[in-house]
Amino acid sequence: METHASEDTAHGRPDTHAAVPRRVLIALCATQITSWGVLFYALPVLLGDITADTGWSTAAVMGAFSVGLGASAIAGVAVGHLLDHRGPRLVMTTGSVIAVLAVVGIATAPNLWTFTAAWILSGTAQAAVLYKPAFAAVTAWYGPRRVRALTILTLAGGLASTVFAPLTAYLAGHFDWRGSYLVLAVILTVVTVPAHAFALTPPWPRSAHPSGGHSAATASAARRRIIRSPTFIALAAALTLTAFAMAASNLYLVPLLTGRGMDTVTAAWALGICGAGQLLGRIAYAPLANRTGPTVRAVAILVIGAATLSATALIAEPVALVFAAVVLLGAARGAFTLLDATVVTDRWGPHGYATLHGILTAPATAAIALAPWTGALLTDRTGGHPEMFAVLAALTAAAAVVILLERIAAKPPLKARAGSK
Repeated sequence: METHASEDTAHGRPDTHAAVPRRVLIALCATQITSWGVLFYALPVLLGDITADTGWSTAAVMGAFSVGLGASAIAGVAVGHLLDHRGPRLVMTTGSVIAVLAVVGIATAPNLWTFTAAWILSGTAQAAVLYKPAFAAVTAWYGPRRVRALTILTLAGGLASTVFAPLTAYLAGHFDWRGSYLVLAVILTVVTVPAHAFALTPPWPRSAHPSGGHSAATASAARRRIIRSPTFIALAAALTLTAFAMAASNLYLVPLLTGRGMDTVTAAWALGICGAGQLLGRIAYAPLANRTGPTVRAVAILVIGAATLSATALIAEPVALVFAAVVLLGAARGAFTLLDATVVTDRWGPHGYATLHGILTAPATAAIALAPWTGALLTDRTGGHPEMFAVLAALTAAAAVVILLERIAAKPPLKARAGSK
């Protein structure tokens, strides 16, 4: 049964969120910008320098990064369980320390195997410092105001590439890639470790873990029922399909456009405009959430994503129309990020959020890790980037269909509903 959990009081949690200090959200915004910037967006900027200096192939370097993302998917399940029981302060502070060690390891790796091992450590840290633990903190602490807080958080996170891509490029102009990563490790240390240690201090809500009349065994059994439910499985499948499509489209948008004759600079602008569109999607999410239920909202976002992927695959000119399509594609991506953040609470309430969200999104994180390689394979098998984008559109549409079919199947027959009145 689908539960609309917009009010925490419906789940036994009193509204005690008004006293959450402003520093919590400010700190999380700062650490998301920094963590995403260093752990995710610095690599594409330094990729050419790394391959030129080491002789490692681009595929090998990106393969190490993908393996790290796979480690993040695996670690995310354990991190979610730990978050529910210990709260974000310990988890995110420890994750920040591990992230710093990982970046130092990347900078000093003497060979490809060590470089890959450092990225595995980085992936483990990502599970503890990027969006998912921050989503859990905001969901627990901000209660009915969580959508607004999540919107602010993801708007800040969306600035990571804007801040750190040029900063990393600047560092690369003054240091080699190893020196650049060491400077980034210092920035990561100065910003994230104290912010997580000293700002994430509000008491972790008792209702975020088993207490009161609910024993740990009862809570665990309830989580198992949710995880095995058709709704949970359908949502996991839909999120996985969409996350893969969004990640692959982001990676291959520039090759798609340049393959049609667009110059690289204009194609890069298109990618930047697509990123700006994500901000629009995140801003629009709160009004959409206020006017729609979880199923309608999810299907609407996925349908828009599928439509804009199709438009991007089909429209080659004029440039203004191409830009319009990629702005809408970015908006769908931005809204999808907040859909990911709220999907558990919308249906099952805030109890056990981090554990459920970690399990729900683990396949999606693994799919994102495979996106670089699988996207290239799809391009080769389908005959080109436009055809590959058409496949991505079909996958996103299929995700919407999965959610719809599950909802239809979950509704009792009309006679049964009439008889219950």
